[in-house]
Amino acid sequence: MQGITRIDWYIAKKFIMTFFLSLLLIIVIIIIFDLSEKIDYFIKNEAPLKEIIFKYYVNYIPYLVNMFASLFVFITVIFFTSQMASNSEIIAILSCGVSFHRMMMPYLATALLIALLSLGLNLFVIPRSNVTRLEFEAQYIKRHNTYKLQNIHYQISPGQFIYIESFSRWNNTANRFTIEDFDGHRLRRKVSAETAAWDSTMDGWHMRKVVIRDYSEGLGDQVVVKERMDTVIALKIKDLFNNEKTVESLTIRQLNDLIRTQRMRGDANVMYATIEQQRRLTMPFSAIILTIIGVSLSARKRRGAIGWNIGIGIALAFSYIFFLRISEMFVYTDTLPPWIAMWLPNVLFTVVAAFLYNKARK
Repeated sequence: MQGITRIDWYIAKKFIMTFFLSLLLIIVIIIIFDLSEKIDYFIKNEAPLKEIIFKYYVNYIPYLVNMFASLFVFITVIFFTSQMASNSEIIAILSCGVSFHRMMMPYLATALLIALLSLGLNLFVIPRSNVTRLEFEAQYIKRHNTYKLQNIHYQISPGQFIYIESFSRWNNTANRFTIEDFDGHRLRRKVSAETAAWDSTMDGWHMRKVVIRDYSEGLGDQVVVKERMDTVIALKIKDLFNNEKTVESLTIRQLNDLIRTQRMRGDANVMYATIEQQRRLTMPFSAIILTIIGVSLSARKRRGAIGWNIGIGIALAFSYIFFLRISEMFVYTDTLPPWIAMWLPNVLFTVVAAFLYNKARK
């Protein structure tokens, strides 16, 4: 088996340097536009400069790197491979007895390295940095203090269900709060309260104007009325706000635990967690698929190749992002399971990559 050669190092070096330089350039541009868009919020809400830099932008950069990694892997491969083809370097490499398949090895190795870096960011780094970033956004950019949630139904534990008619974030209070305990299909106990206010010190709820009904085996029931009552149940205030933003701040273990809990509860917000779970796994591997497509498109020497190849590359890259968004809609509409929907773009583009690769190496 042939070891690592100078050609391998040459291709890998051009790949990595072009990738990180182009990624750095786009990140700087995005930060400048983001700052110009949010500077009014920073001034209005008196955000300290230190927190803007270290709490927001330092934690925003890993998120941006991961978001654009696959796209810029593709554009990078097309750009420097087209340059190599234009300078007859690809022809020289193949004329030395190096097969097209062997020439792909440094491309694939570098793409795999970037994919593993992206996967590590997705699973371990970005969720932790998102905690600080989202806290900063909530405090200085997007304030959500007055909106209400309506008609919440949860199974909070096996056989125990809650219903909340409305919940106000302004005072953390639930209106028309009901807890029902079932034994199989039989209702054993029902606790109804006019209001229930969340208390973080006791990690529970202060209920007012409470009616407790204990149902016997027969048709009778025992009714107890209380003005006030405290309860600690398997429902925390954070459980009411697990949406597409909050799942971004969970580690993969926390995300898996949340999915199990939400499925048990019948929580409709589980789709945000499952999409996030599958996206973290699928996005990194797209770098390998798009690398194969990029090399296959740009390895041939032809007139005006660089501009033409970059144009095709950008079109294909954005079509991948478009298919990814369409796949998310399949989850929202309950058309496909999340793992099928989120892996579908990778499967489709793998077929495209295989076709273009076979065509390019002939």
